[in-house]
Amino acid sequence: MGIGSMAAAATVGAAVLIGQASAANAADITVFATASLRQALEKLGPQFERASGHKLTIKLGTSAPLKRQIDAGEPFDLAILVPASLDALIKDGKVLADTRTDIARSAIGVAVKAGTPKPGTGTGEDLKRTLLAAGSISYSGEGASGKYFTGLLDRLGIAAEVTPKLRPLPSGEAVAPVAKGEVEMSVITLANIVGVPGVEIAGLLPRDMQHYTVYTAGVAAASRNAEAAKALIALLMAAETTPAIEAAGMERVGP
Repeated sequence: MGIGSMAAAATVGAAVLIGQASAANAADITVFATASLRQALEKLGPQFERASGHKLTIKLGTSAPLKRQIDAGEPFDLAILVPASLDALIKDGKVLADTRTDIARSAIGVAVKAGTPKPGTGTGEDLKRTLLAAGSISYSGEGASGKYFTGLLDRLGIAAEVTPKLRPLPSGEAVAPVAKGEVEMSVITLANIVGVPGVEIAGLLPRDMQHYTVYTAGVAAASRNAEAAKALIALLMAAETTPAIEAAGMERVGP
């Protein structure tokens, strides 16, 4: 069963889809995934393992470094990365094009230490004042949201003033320093903010400046467990798992 047909059938129940895929012997499935999927995979991964009998090994990180690991020859069964990285792997023949699936997307927000005043982010002028006043700002150094953010500084005309205060970090590590008081705020996707202890969302980027990072899955061309990997995509796309996706700071991409 292909990705498209499994996703279309998701409304009949993710457990049924997994059960169909688990008819074969249990397999060890290696997943390379952007750290933005951490919370969703922590919740849905065990559900998948229980229902299918398969075992997941999940390697989390920023998409660009994960792609470099794949390019260097590290074996994997499923990759969930930003579209540019995933599409490059498809072009190189390392991911099956017909398994490409947009799992979810996440907006960019501003995180501050819990209990501290929340700076304004509602308008371009609010955001500009907030960034200029901040003592330090972490962001995803190699992530899609980070590239957009640094470009936005140019758009706002404040790159010269703000750039010296920036702290580029891996996506999964950019928010924790805010909770520790080591960095004043973080500008990053909500998926990297939600669930981090000791931080709160101050707000989203203004609507006319908002940018969504999409997370796209694809099965490795060399995978020996392709059907099991497709079943995991089906679970992540199932209607029943949408609440878990949304709770992790993401939303469905839509048609």
